Amino acid sequence: METLHIVQANLLSPLVLAFVLGALATLLRSDLELPEQLYSTLTIYLLLAIGLKGGVALQQTPLVEFALPAGAALALGLLTPLSAYWVLRHLGRMDNTNAAAMAAHYGSVSAVTFIAAQSFVEAAGLAGEAFLPALVALLEVPAIVIALLLVRSGAWQVALREVLSSRSIILLIGGLTIGYIAGPQGFAPVEPFFVGGFKGALTLFLLEMGLVAARRLRDLRQVGSVLLGFGVIMPIAHGALGVFLGSWVGLSVGGSAVLGAMAASASYIAAPAAVRLALPGANPSYYLTASLGITFPFNLTLGIPLYLALARWIGA
Repeated sequence: METLHIVQANLLSPLVLAFVLGALATLLRSDLELPEQLYSTLTIYLLLAIGLKGGVALQQTPLVEFALPAGAALALGLLTPLSAYWVLRHLGRMDNTNAAAMAAHYGSVSAVTFIAAQSFVEAAGLAGEAFLPALVALLEVPAIVIALLLVRSGAWQVALREVLSSRSIILLIGGLTIGYIAGPQGFAPVEPFFVGGFKGALTLFLLEMGLVAARRLRDLRQVGSVLLGFGVIMPIAHGALGVFLGSWVGLSVGGSAVLGAMAASASYIAAPAAVRLALPGANPSYYLTASLGITFPFNLTLGIPLYLALARWIGA
């Protein structure tokens, strides 16, 4: 019953309802759309905000307390792309190039899913570790490199540069650095802007995500039932692994749930840019539809409550 209550509370939250509104607007062929400039501004705001908050927290966290969770994040960055690749190659019978492209997406992390998971955990009355944003940066890059090496792509160095110079990495690492240097006292003057308006900005961003995700649903016929199943089952497996690892290294119930959501997510910002450069033969209908049209809505509505329920069960 508790799990059912958690799912119900999540489905009725403003964040999820805004996403649903965006999806419905697309399906009803509405002319609703966010200006491109506003979408870019919201992206910059959200990524910089989580970087700043994470950097401030990291300054106050002893290295010994951060080391094991960082190791768990790096382990997930290794295991998730390899498991996704193996499943697609051996069970899904997918060709090498497309399997590697998918592995890059499902081994990397969705910053928006991370933000939604943090918000959900806080709404449930729990607090994840404040340094969790630093783990997002650790998860973003390794999986993409591993996936590209699986096909021995000669352009992986170019793709790596693309990832490291991408907007998400620059803002996350830059925000972490600024927050770490400034500390709580330096962050205090801008805290009302980056903390007070955060959930409102996230609600607007998820409205846009609903519009975009619904457009990808039109490609479901192309990706087929195998990728439909993969887009749901793989996140559950990765999410469970993230929750178990988080609990094992000493994260709180909330922190373990968020790490599970991070492991379960699929990148649709950094990974597509890298794959487009290094694996031009990969089919975008596969990796974009699966990550944004299937996995992101699943995690936002049902996955995150599931990972929290599992973290609570383990922590009981």
